[in-house]
Amino acid sequence: MKTDVVDLATLNAASSEVFCSILSGIFENSSWVVRSIVSRRPFATIQELYQSMLTEVMQAGEEKQIALICAHPDLAGTATRQGTLTDESRDEQEGIGLDRLDAKEFAEFHQLNMAYKERFGFPCIIAIRGFDKPHDKCSILTTMRERLHNSQSDECQEALRQIARIAELRLKDLTGQ
Repeated sequence: MKTDVVDLATLNAASSEVFCSILSGIFENSSWVVRSIVSRRPFATIQELYQSMLTEVMQAGEEKQIALICAHPDLAGTATRQGTLTDESRDEQEGIGLDRLDAKEFAEFHQLNMAYKERFGFPCIIAIRGFDKPHDKCSILTTMRERLHNSQSDECQEALRQIARIAELRLKDLTGQ
């Protein structure tokens, strides 16, 4: 679901409630991020707005960071198959066909999602786009397998890095940047 492009002046002038509503999809099911920065307006640039949100996430305690990571759905998981993803996650996952897996592909994603959550206690987060080469189904599976070998600390930092990239792309999409 594509929304209308929103400019910075509109965001800066909006009521706190509208500001938070417009930006509610930037960080997956984690409205606390946007609520925590609303009083810092006006922002001079979209990048300043993004950095303010990112700083809030990085300075949050470990409990809030883990909750942010856990707010994300599994890749090609149950929410994808049941159609209960947020609009943003749905668009991202549908964009590379994670909603159209055959039984074998779904089983492989399911197995890796379960192994990953058992090892780390949260879902595997991968920014599907926004890097040198966009991901496809095969590269996501490869990345998931590789990341299962990370330490808990390294993987938590990697998940936050991926979330930061996802948020940056979502904000750019929303603001037409």
